[in-house]
Amino acid sequence: MSTSESDGATREPSVVGQAASSGPDAGTAATTVLITVTGPDKPGVTSVLLTALARNAVSLLDVEQVVIRGRLTLGVLVSCPRDPEDLQDQLEEAMATVGMQVDIEIGANSVSGARLSTHAVVVLGSPVTARAFSVIARKLAEQNVNIDSIRGIADYPVTGLELMVTAPTDPAAETAMRTVLSVVAAKENVDVAVERAGLARRAKRLIVFDVDSTLIQGEVIEMLAAHAGVEDEVRKVTEAAMRGEIDFAESLRQRVATLAGLDESVIDEVAEVIELTPGARTTIRTLRRLGFRCGVVSGGFRQVIEPLAHDLELDFVQANTLEVVGGKLTGKVIGEIVDRPAKAVALRRFAAEAGVPMEQTVAVGDGANDIDMLNAAGLGIAFNAKPALREVADAALSHPYLDAVLFILGVTRDEVEAADARDGLLRRVPLT
Repeated sequence: MSTSESDGATREPSVVGQAASSGPDAGTAATTVLITVTGPDKPGVTSVLLTALARNAVSLLDVEQVVIRGRLTLGVLVSCPRDPEDLQDQLEEAMATVGMQVDIEIGANSVSGARLSTHAVVVLGSPVTARAFSVIARKLAEQNVNIDSIRGIADYPVTGLELMVTAPTDPAAETAMRTVLSVVAAKENVDVAVERAGLARRAKRLIVFDVDSTLIQGEVIEMLAAHAGVEDEVRKVTEAAMRGEIDFAESLRQRVATLAGLDESVIDEVAEVIELTPGARTTIRTLRRLGFRCGVVSGGFRQVIEPLAHDLELDFVQANTLEVVGGKLTGKVIGEIVDRPAKAVALRRFAAEAGVPMEQTVAVGDGANDIDMLNAAGLGIAFNAKPALREVADAALSHPYLDAVLFILGVTRDEVEAADARDGLLRRVPLT
């Protein structure tokens, strides 16, 4: 909608309100009328509609507008104190002058006050097929969940749709809805996240990421092991630990022991070839714009992670420290190991230092050693995760783009790109 149209929409309601209270028919019983205008979006449509309504002394009860690919749908619910059929004739004539269709429902139900949705359901896919969406809609209906509104939130690097819904409020019903949608997500190859709607969803203020296979591609320990010629051996232990089959602290000791004797320079060599997960910079940059405190909690190594954290301007870093003596790795770590319980402790400490309540925190990870951290956070997001973590996470993402985290938080692609464009950072990398 253009600026001139917006100005018209802001000025005219006061005229309508005055007419409704002071017109000759102010004392008569009013009829509720729902007006739906459709057609190509253009300046002046709202102004023409409201001018016609003002001549009939109506009162506005509700207004909603959406534009999809240049096609406008504008709905207005009014209380009409005069002949509604005469109003219909006038509106049809007025909207024809701007090439718009108008449908009138006389005696439409008027609900006092806006109904607040209870949950936000975010659907992400590449693509989101009509079949997948139809199954989601059907399953929601079967759970007695009403879809209040739908909007597109992303077209890159995945398609994202946000459904605001009203669901039964008892915990069992919410659990059932989440369970049903998780099954649909797996069958239809989409990601579906369910969050409580309202202020709490928009109040998140601190986020922590796991590093290996979350913020970055690959596992640092395996990169170091490649220099020692023990990559396969280390990878097997890593995979067992991420599946929860072996205690993380013990697995770390076993893997680090294989690095004994490596030259300290190997750490810098690995740090230089680390590749961020696609969308990582966009995610951190956008969250910092929103006022988030951002950090990492990793079972990896501080000597590798700290340069990356500095580059991304992160606020917090918690990781293990490799012992180096005489310029060589000893095969040991210094200090307390950052394992599964320690990750949750670190998140709580970061939140306390930042003065952020735990319900306003977000944690993102991929392995079993992230379970406690995701459980402790206000919102736990599993990113291309092992089954053990997906089972406990509030949301699970299966596409390899970290900026999908933004869509779970209610940030749209248009908002991200508008901010990037202002800073001269806007670009879309072709997807392979």
